[in-house]
Amino acid sequence: MQISVTPDVFKLAQVFTISRGSRTEAKVLTVKVEEDGHVGWGECVPYARYGETLENVTQLIESVKGPVTRQGLYTLPAGAARNALDCALWDLECKKAGKRAWELAGLPKPGPEITAYTLSLAEPAEMQAQAAKNAHRPLLKIKLGTPDDMARLEAVRAGAPKSTIIVDANEGWSAEVYADLAPHLVRLGVALVEQPLPAGDDDALIGMERPVPVCADESAHDCSTLSKLKGKYDVVNIKLDKTGGLTEALRLREAALAEGYKVMVGCMVGSSLAMAPATLVAQGAMVTDLDGPLLLAEDRDVPLVFDEDGVHPPSAALWG
Repeated sequence: MQISVTPDVFKLAQVFTISRGSRTEAKVLTVKVEEDGHVGWGECVPYARYGETLENVTQLIESVKGPVTRQGLYTLPAGAARNALDCALWDLECKKAGKRAWELAGLPKPGPEITAYTLSLAEPAEMQAQAAKNAHRPLLKIKLGTPDDMARLEAVRAGAPKSTIIVDANEGWSAEVYADLAPHLVRLGVALVEQPLPAGDDDALIGMERPVPVCADESAHDCSTLSKLKGKYDVVNIKLDKTGGLTEALRLREAALAEGYKVMVGCMVGSSLAMAPATLVAQGAMVTDLDGPLLLAEDRDVPLVFDEDGVHPPSAALWG
């Protein structure tokens, strides 16, 4: 078994801004696993919020010497490196077996899922224009987490009066701000709030009224973090770059549903190769947020299909 990793850069269709900063390109790592004439592919997006860089994630991937199994990867921490390796091994197993990933996982054949489309953080007038341009989309996601969030939220609702809206505060609010905003979120028809408080301060959510479902993102990584969410959250956002791959993502989905949580399936800003395995986890999710490729000006040679039915599962030529 040979394992190799290369950096890839995909230009974004426009500047993408959240409360932590802006970017004009998606920088990813592509993992290639070769064995017995078969090749498996995976992609990860190192995330600075978790101390990950292109360099240290590359080093971690290169530290793995084949042959290795998906279960053997659990010696690595949950995160981007394990994700790319895990997904590449899934793809390799599919090629060897001549079967699709959903068959190997014992899942029903997947179908398309409506995905959110994320509006970049900007001044209210610009966000209203973004919303109007995308008002045909059934589900819009707004990046907030600033002192001027109400004006932005009002602007987006005015621009897209019929779309369902979800809000991602990216840990940018305090408990007091969230309590003040909650009635307005209800008034404006917001369906979900992602990570309103910093992960280290989210105990403040215990006992608070949650008129709009609250979703754990930065507070939820893999199955080991699930027990810390009780009494704080209603929904768990599963991202493969947090769980450390499809293997753990499927386990987390099963465990979260068993404990009464609803599930959201999200992504970092990456290519269709990064989203492809997540489409399996997204089946039947409360919210699917796999819009990474929609934010790009360029993509993989065989991209995912997005249409009025949502994001479709990958073709075998892309992954799995």
